[in-house]
Amino acid sequence: MDVFSRVEALNKKGMIFGTGVTRALLNKLGSPDDKLKIIHIAGTNGKGSTAEYISQILIAAGKRVGTFTSPMVESLSDMYRTDGAPMAEEKLAVYLEAAEAAAAGGATAFEVQTAAAFLAFFKEGCEYAVIECGLGGRLDATNAVNKKEIAVITSIGLEHTAVLGNTLNSICSHKSGIIKNCPAVVCALQEEEVRDYFEALGAIFADRQFKILSTDFNGARFTYGGGEYFTPAYGREQAYDAATAIETAAQLKIDKNAIQVGISRFNIEGRLQILQKNGNTYILDGGHNPSGIKPLCALLSRFDKRDVTIIYGSLSDKDVPGNLRLLGGCAGRVVAVKPDSPRAMDLNEILNICRQYFRHAAPSGSVTQALEGAGGVVVVCGSFTLLKEALSWIRKR
Repeated sequence: MDVFSRVEALNKKGMIFGTGVTRALLNKLGSPDDKLKIIHIAGTNGKGSTAEYISQILIAAGKRVGTFTSPMVESLSDMYRTDGAPMAEEKLAVYLEAAEAAAAGGATAFEVQTAAAFLAFFKEGCEYAVIECGLGGRLDATNAVNKKEIAVITSIGLEHTAVLGNTLNSICSHKSGIIKNCPAVVCALQEEEVRDYFEALGAIFADRQFKILSTDFNGARFTYGGGEYFTPAYGREQAYDAATAIETAAQLKIDKNAIQVGISRFNIEGRLQILQKNGNTYILDGGHNPSGIKPLCALLSRFDKRDVTIIYGSLSDKDVPGNLRLLGGCAGRVVAVKPDSPRAMDLNEILNICRQYFRHAAPSGSVTQALEGAGGVVVVCGSFTLLKEALSWIRKR
């Protein structure tokens, strides 16, 4: 069994929250995190996009950058990028094996993956490490680091309520836990309660002269802090994420030209990703809560719902009724699938909820089977865990 399979097998341990195990791993590995300039990102929606914007800005500024995000889309290498490119598997295997050995069986998969990220970025000569929280913030494995350059908080909503609490205030308390002896930048796309919480902490809001000029399939134009920017990503939410990255870069004293170039180079899979194949339009989106689903619904409003088929699956800890209530007005048909994850919601349970919001709802044994029976505008959504299979199928066509 190779190291990738062994680390994946650690998922059977589930998710254990706390930073102690990861800190112990990092100490055994020589504290590689102490040698990096860490930009730490928490939030409900937009973490991955904001991480990509910040990374591209730093790359445009001539910095060597490591980026760690989760979950994977196509392979574990997706989670580890150096200067924007997925890390070669043979390199990643070395760092995973080192973290695995340090853990000696006493860590979860994500704790090993997190420790391996800091080791990899240090060994690969990175100056900056852009790190996305896995879940929450204060008790997330990524928060085991001793020091940071800056903390970034993206849009916040109700999520993982069994772990983080069922109020925005309790969720904010977890997210704000990444602010440790460092400045903090917060996305302006927030509920008033969230804004009040972070204003009381003295956080910097990414709202200086922010205005969206236009959005279409090609991207969004907006102004921020007196400058005009373009992102090739679809939707107003992407402009807010980009503005958050711009403010973060400004706080880090990054050159304005590099900021503009970096924003324009945004490229990330699985977030309102549109692919055209054989006369069909495929839309892949990993949004998994109602606020994260809204940009997808806005995109789908541009199509005749009778032409739209949604392939939907979810993990068991998500607001599936809330998601499907929104999606029900966007498509004529839904196909329920079970994600390939130990945390997946049972197929029949997903199907029963689908039937509450769609006139035409059917189950399928896999994403591949569902795609083979669909045409027109086909949407795969509800969980990032569905996207690997979808991308593989589409690209073979």
